[in-house]
Amino acid sequence: MDEGDEVELRQLQYFVAVAEHGGFGRAAEGLNIVQSAVSQQIRRLERELGVTLFDRSTRHTRLSAAGERLLPEARAALAAVRQIGLVAEEVRGGRDGVLRLGTVQAPGDRLYRALARLADSAPRLRVRLRRASPAERLAGVERGELDAALVRAATLPDHPGIRLFPVWHDPLYVAVPAGHPLAAQPELRLEQLGDLPMRLAAREHNPPFHDLVTAACRTAGIDPPHRAPFTGLQETLAELGGDAEPSWTVFYEITGLPRLPHVAVRPLVGPTVTTSLAVPTGTAVPTGAPTAAVRLLLRALEN
Repeated sequence: MDEGDEVELRQLQYFVAVAEHGGFGRAAEGLNIVQSAVSQQIRRLERELGVTLFDRSTRHTRLSAAGERLLPEARAALAAVRQIGLVAEEVRGGRDGVLRLGTVQAPGDRLYRALARLADSAPRLRVRLRRASPAERLAGVERGELDAALVRAATLPDHPGIRLFPVWHDPLYVAVPAGHPLAAQPELRLEQLGDLPMRLAAREHNPPFHDLVTAACRTAGIDPPHRAPFTGLQETLAELGGDAEPSWTVFYEITGLPRLPHVAVRPLVGPTVTTSLAVPTGTAVPTGAPTAAVRLLLRALEN
């Protein structure tokens, strides 16, 4: 082929049709077009390839030696194009492709059970998980680096290009010293904790959860004094149980409720923490609705 020549898919289709029907006329009938169009495209294909594909006579049309050699290649090329179409259809339906998901640590094996359900409904869909801070996950969704992200206790005042779909609602727990009178209660309310110093991580470490707790305290009408900040759960509970001055902290379950000496863990009545799936709006789908793969993920997460 000379530079600038280009074989068209239509030409390969006509070439295969003439070979399979054994003639230009019958191929034209099978393709539902006029014979002259078939002949014209075959001649053009022969010019572009620089070979004669058919031995023509008034009595028959037969594949040339070059035609016999190129026919399997033409069939393979057409099959590859059909396969591309089939895969594209699967990708549009969310059943194939790659789904980039920002994750959180979820209680128990909840996330893995959801991913197993997704694999059952879309076995060819590959899920790539990415662990990052809440802010990095939301930014990844906005920039198109993630197709979706699980975020806990998130609100979106600064993210107009993201939509949240709540998927999980989990209770909050309060930890108090085991010797404190409140430890005798089977469950606690924020109104009971207003005078007891609170351990809460600085807002920059987890803005959504910090905002959730402080808003719940305002709603309950309390403004507890602050002690040393919450660091890690185990470290904070150990300090809380061994400190001479009583304090409390609030947390959500991830790997089971902790059991430490001198610490009592009680359910908190009222506020809960919501985990949502953050998806971009107005990008892949003009209406801002989730893509097909994300819709399959949402169903798997909500089951």
